[in-house]
Amino acid sequence: MEKKKYEKIVDKHKPTETRGQNAFIAFVSGGLVGVIAQILTELYTVWFDVSTKDASSFMLVTLIFVACLFTALGFFDRWVTFCKCGLIIPITGFAHSMMSAGMEYKKEGPIFGIGSNVFKLAGSVILYGVVSAWFFGLLRLIIMGG
Repeated sequence: MEKKKYEKIVDKHKPTETRGQNAFIAFVSGGLVGVIAQILTELYTVWFDVSTKDASSFMLVTLIFVACLFTALGFFDRWVTFCKCGLIIPITGFAHSMMSAGMEYKKEGPIFGIGSNVFKLAGSVILYGVVSAWFFGLLRLIIMGG
């Protein structure tokens, strides 16, 4: 088969990407996660009569729990497929990556299955987060001094 004919066939069957629509959906769904987080923070501030800083911690734990629960129940994968980065970028995506990796290997047991694989995807995020925090901290020390 000629190369040009092959490329035409590939182009004909290649799925089209709707970047604008995907960006809008991710923007709205990510914004909705932010609104829910703010509502939870305000509610925890009132309900538990705590500072906003403490209520923010409760909110983060709630979002992590809900993301893990929905991953375990099978909802979160479908939502991520639709919402894309709107659900992956916030802390819910981090919780989802850890939970799904752990669930994938649960048959191998709590040590060699879940324990060994839970940080499979999240480990790189933690590693590069720590390395970049160290680098920028060092850069700040050099530029601004002690």
